[in-house]
Amino acid sequence: MGRVALASLVGTAIEFFDFFVYGTAAALVLGPLFFPTFSPVAGTLAAFGTFAVGFIARPLGSVLFGHVGDRYGRRPVMFASLVLTGCATVAVGLVPTYATIGITAPVLLLVLRFLQGLGLGGEWGGAVLLTAEHAPERRRALWASFPQVGPAVGFLLANGVMLALSAALTDAQFREWGWRVPFWAAGLLAVGGLLLRSSLAETPQFQELSATGRRASAPLAEVARDHWRLVLLTAGALAVGYAVFYTVSTWALAYGTERLGVDRTTMLICIMAAVAIKGATTPLAAMLGDRYGRRPLCLAGCAASAASMFPMVALLHTGRPVLMFLGFLGSLLAFITMFAVVAAYLPELYEPRVRCTGAAVGYNLAGVLGGALTPILATALSGGSGPPWGVAAYLTVVALVSLGCFALLPETLPASTPANAPAKTSAETSAETSAEAAAEVSAEAAAEVSA
Repeated sequence: MGRVALASLVGTAIEFFDFFVYGTAAALVLGPLFFPTFSPVAGTLAAFGTFAVGFIARPLGSVLFGHVGDRYGRRPVMFASLVLTGCATVAVGLVPTYATIGITAPVLLLVLRFLQGLGLGGEWGGAVLLTAEHAPERRRALWASFPQVGPAVGFLLANGVMLALSAALTDAQFREWGWRVPFWAAGLLAVGGLLLRSSLAETPQFQELSATGRRASAPLAEVARDHWRLVLLTAGALAVGYAVFYTVSTWALAYGTERLGVDRTTMLICIMAAVAIKGATTPLAAMLGDRYGRRPLCLAGCAASAASMFPMVALLHTGRPVLMFLGFLGSLLAFITMFAVVAAYLPELYEPRVRCTGAAVGYNLAGVLGGALTPILATALSGGSGPPWGVAAYLTVVALVSLGCFALLPETLPASTPANAPAKTSAETSAETSAEAAAEVSAEAAAEVSA
């Protein structure tokens, strides 16, 4: 389990490094470099528009790679998605600016961002299912939370590199070539991730589905026919997590540097410190999910998110580093209370034969609802000289909608077992099921012979 969890964590960290480094660049430099004829605000909106395309592509990626995962295994998904995202990210670092090739530059940026989102849409389902389906039943939320730590690690890597370059280079050097370095580094990270994942085995549950001929022939059609309500509910439930995270990590960065005049390095440090604590507390929240259930933590996280939005915006508007950090931290801790357990929760909601498609589509559709539009809407709602209360109101409404969706979902915590009983792995559970089925068949045959 340690090797499986590490490979999943590293892979998601690399994938989200690729995804987040684009978001940071969009907040800092892509507007003037690729949309120079726009006003500063319009340029930022246009850059966030290309950022949003990655989220729109993610559900399509989950459909594509979900089909692969349900038909051919979880393991191939983890390789193909990492290759696609890594190549697209390196290519972003090679695109000439508007000053060199004109309108072709933002068009290329748009295409590559779409390919990034396509790859990331497949990554989450493959990594989470590989971990969750290997994990012992009574510790599934804990082990499945390690891929959920990956986004925090990827964010810290992406912004750490940006921070180092921002501190080491002049503003002119950073805008000319410095912002490209993290995109180039994505290629090396992708190679390392592929090597680490090469030794992983397929999950026991998929092996059983394959051996018994119960794989879904058309996973998407089956999900659309039998689980459409569940997909919509999970998408609505998880939307607040995306909205909160990208408000803090992307919109707040642009708002602090452009509107409040806070130094870029100071803003990055405040956000990174909050994200680091969020990542460290993820396994702790997951352990609570194994003890008290998935749904109670999700409801608590939504309620805390709704309560923290106005304080977060007020603290951000002060422009004071310590207060901004506290506002970001409170919002991210509310966010991770729910997202720490969703890696176990979503797969448990779907039957194994369509699990890769159903869980991934619901998760990535939430990214469109909560992540794609949030930086754009927040930028549009933050006009004026006072605190951007419109942003806080919007996020509070999203949190309440997600709370209502979680309230309609069932609990999936496995039935409790005696405290001294060892936890069963998915392989042991599958073996016991197969043995019981074989025993039933033998009993029936014996009865027929006797008759």
